[in-house]
Order: sequence, then C-alpha cells, then structure tokens
Amino acid sequence: MNQFGVSTPTPTSSNTLSQAEVERSFITKVYGWMALALAITGIVAVSTAANMESVLPLLAGPGMLIMFLLQIGIVLVLSFAINKLSPGVATGLFIGYSALTGFTLSTLFFIYTTSSLASTFFVTSATFAAVSAYGYVTKTDLTKIGSLLIMALIGIVIASLVNIFLQSEALSWIVTYVGVIIFVGLIAYDTQRLKRMAMGVSVDGDIQRKAAVLGALALYLDFINLFLKLMRILGRRR
Repeated sequence: MNQFGVSTPTPTSSNTLSQAEVERSFITKVYGWMALALAITGIVAVSTAANMESVLPLLAGPGMLIMFLLQIGIVLVLSFAINKLSPGVATGLFIGYSALTGFTLSTLFFIYTTSSLASTFFVTSATFAAVSAYGYVTKTDLTKIGSLLIMALIGIVIASLVNIFLQSEALSWIVTYVGVIIFVGLIAYDTQRLKRMAMGVSVDGDIQRKAAVLGALALYLDFINLFLKLMRILGRRR
C-alpha cells in the first residue's frame, strides 16, 4: 500500500517497462489529470456564470449546500475507498468533483472582476509551478512540516467555522493569510510525497491510474484552495 492508500503489488522482473519509465508515466498522469480537472472547473465556472439566470435556482437555498456535501462525499470516497473502486469509477468521480467545483465557483464572477480573476489565476499557477518544482527537487524531508501543516489546516477550518458566528473581520483575514502559507507548504509536501510514491508505484495499469487520480486530487485541492485565498487578497470586487 502506497502513501495515498492505494494497494500496490511488488513489481516483478517480467514487467516490460522499467521502473524509471513507470515513474515518469505516473508523474505525467498525475499532472495530466490535475490539468484536465482545472480545465473542466474553469469551463464549467465560465459557462455557469454566462447562464446564471437559468441555474440560479440551483445555487439558491439548499442547492449550494447539497453540492457542497456532494463534493465532501466524493473526496471522502476517493480518499478512503479508492481500493474498492474501478479505475473508471475513480476517474469519473474526480471529473465529477471538478465539474461541481466549477459550478460552485461560478459565483466568483459576480463578486470579483473578470480581470482580477484571470490575474489571480495566473499568480496561483505561477506560485504552484514554482513551489511544486521545489517540492520535487528538494533533498529536505518535508514529512514533519507536512504533518504540522495538516494540523494547522484543521485549525483554520475550525477557526472559519467559529467565525461564521463571530463575524470577525480580523479573524477572517488571519485565516486567509495563514491559509496561503499552509497551502503553499502543502503543495511542496504533496509534490514530494508523489515523487516518493512514484519511486515505488506498481506497473499495474489499473492501480497506477487510481493512484494517479488520487495524487491529482491532492494537488488539485491545494491549487483551488490557494486560489481562493489569494482571490480574497488580490481580487477586485465589482
């Protein structure tokens, strides 16, 4: 079982691909699935914003809450039941999650200007690329840092929930800036985790595909959350 919870049988000498080729294939698939998910999210968000009148009823009332719960459910299923899923189902859930995210993020087009959305996406992409590259090449073990970041993430989630009732502007900004630091760190941590995972990934096509989808989900979540935090800082409101 690898670091993402996917069972990986030990490669045998009968494998036709070298381990180096398997590693390259795995990393390529991870970033490929992540890029596809981001593209789907963007397309759905733009399309939904352009047709907001027809979809507004779905975003009003309990509709948004239902979609939010669906997103959480998909992440939990992929994270804890990946071994029981077929590659097709795992991929479908990931694609569905990215589409749901695009649907919910469409509301940003009515809060922020289009130019600031585009510029913040560029800043997020550049930051992600630089930090992910660092996580891939660094010789520093980021495991301990990653554990601290995960605990800090739990902390800001709790703080955000508490602030729903407190409505503190100061706490909201603290959560935003701390969140940027946390997700930048998690990008490096998850990238290094994926690199280590690639070194021992199975040559089995189905297992490799499921592991790649799960790895792509981790990086996708880091990217989207970093984008949302930076949007609050850099975004220009309408």
